[in-house]
Formats: sequence, structure tokens, C-alpha cells
Amino acid sequence: MKEKFLNFIIIVIIQMMNKLIYISATWCGPCRLFSPVMNKVAASGIPVVKMDADKDQQSIAKYGVRSVPTVIKVDSNGNEISRLIGAKSESEVNEFYNK
Repeated sequence: MKEKFLNFIIIVIIQMMNKLIYISATWCGPCRLFSPVMNKVAASGIPVVKMDADKDQQSIAKYGVRSVPTVIKVDSNGNEISRLIGAKSESEVNEFYNK
């Protein structure tokens, strides 16, 4: 019972956190280089949602994405806070998230 409650609390907290939307494309060379960086960022506990620019065009249009790779920091309601364009280092992405 306690474990289920704790899992529920964790889910609620994660949903309230800011998250990063990582937009890439399979044909994009810099995206292929940047993908392992974003995997490490996600593995560190930062919520990352990955989107394919060719497959999720409605969301891409919503955020006005014009180039890939792009990382958009959004609040719990999906409102954009800020963005990074281009491949960055893991430390740059972590710093961007923690601003």
C-alpha cells in the first residue's frame, strides 16, 4: 500500500516538473551525434520527451521549430520556457535545464 502511494506521489511530482522536448530527425547528422547526449541527460533523471520532426509535425508547428536538433524547455502545461538550437554538450543541456 505504501509503495503504491509513493509511486503515485513520484508520478505527480514528475508531471509538475519542467521537461525537455528533444526534436530531431533521422536524416539529420548533428541529431545523430546529439542523440547520445540527450540519452545521458534523460538517464540522469531530467524528463526528456523525444519527437521526430518528420512524424510529429503538429507539435513541431505548435512550437515553431525551424531547425533540428532543437531542445525546448517546457513547463508542466507544455508552455515553452526557452530553447536550445543545435547540438550541445551534456553539461550545456544540464545547465540549460537548471536555469
